[in-house]
Amino acid sequence: MSSELMKALAAVVEEKGISEEVLMEALEAALINAYKRNFNQAQNVRVDFNNGEARVFSRKEVVEEVFDPRLEISLEEARSLNSAYQLEDIVEQEVTPNEFGRVAAQTAKQVVTQRVREAERGLIYEEYVDREEDIVTGIVERLDARNIYVSIGKVEAALPVNEQIQGETYAPHERIKVYITKVERTTRGPQIIVSRTHPGLLRRLFEMEVPEIYDGTVEIKSIAREAGDRSKISVFAHNEEIDPVGSCVGAKGARVQTIVNELNGEKIDIVEWSEDPVVFVANALSPSQVLDVQVDEEEKSTTVVVPDYQLSLAIGKRGQNARLAAKLTGWKIDIKSETDARELGIYPSETSVSYEPKEEVFDLYSEED
Repeated sequence: MSSELMKALAAVVEEKGISEEVLMEALEAALINAYKRNFNQAQNVRVDFNNGEARVFSRKEVVEEVFDPRLEISLEEARSLNSAYQLEDIVEQEVTPNEFGRVAAQTAKQVVTQRVREAERGLIYEEYVDREEDIVTGIVERLDARNIYVSIGKVEAALPVNEQIQGETYAPHERIKVYITKVERTTRGPQIIVSRTHPGLLRRLFEMEVPEIYDGTVEIKSIAREAGDRSKISVFAHNEEIDPVGSCVGAKGARVQTIVNELNGEKIDIVEWSEDPVVFVANALSPSQVLDVQVDEEEKSTTVVVPDYQLSLAIGKRGQNARLAAKLTGWKIDIKSETDARELGIYPSETSVSYEPKEEVFDLYSEED
């Protein structure tokens, strides 16, 4: 048994990447369990591997009066073995049964297999828990009524219905990019939840496609996303000579178009961030032209005036453009046409300025979009 056992352990260590110490602890626990179940003798034992041979030793405490001979030994009996023993010392004696090898091998196999599985799950958990809020490429494995299961390496991740882009279909063996939102340790191993709708997916895609974002030259300040339909992203360049919007769009829109393709046509508006809420809100409402932005600092709200013919564009279908702009900026936005604003006497104001959207961003879509 000993040579085969040690060879098997060495193979598992090399193949599974589990430390030898973990396996030896698992094996020792298995053999102790096997001994107690099959021989019903000493209850406090340890297993020693000397040159690969398993030997069992009982451990008994030296006491004045013995109540449980399986756990205790009298001082007189202990000193008959070695005169140096004192009270509360531990006496060890070999109690390896003749048939221990066969019985232990059968029981140990099951327990070691379980411990190895637990150790593997622990390694997988440790590997993926550090990848929360990261993007990975996975392969669609199977689908059921609630989830899509995506293989992301050593483990399957669940893509729940509420994390799937509406209208998007997934075929078995299809490769998709997903965002890891949660990694939990469970009795069945690590449970990993991924998303296609999380704003973090958009952030990571831009980091992958835009070197200036990856190296920190351009910073993503905020993201507002309605997955599968439209998103807005605000960016800022720490170097005044760098155009943050142009960096994200790329030559002829190549960079942003790659991300749009990955998200199956989701439209993406890229606007420049500003610490001035007037400028930021105006930028966020692109592609609409903005005539004036009036700010109420206490209510953190704004009143925006746009040309009459661009009112519907500023608001967007079902209010989407205004809604995304509000999420992006963190400001409430009330949009009024130029005519209505003049009738209310709130336009023109002393600070009225016309804000034109950056055309290169929106050449990717028609105004009807």
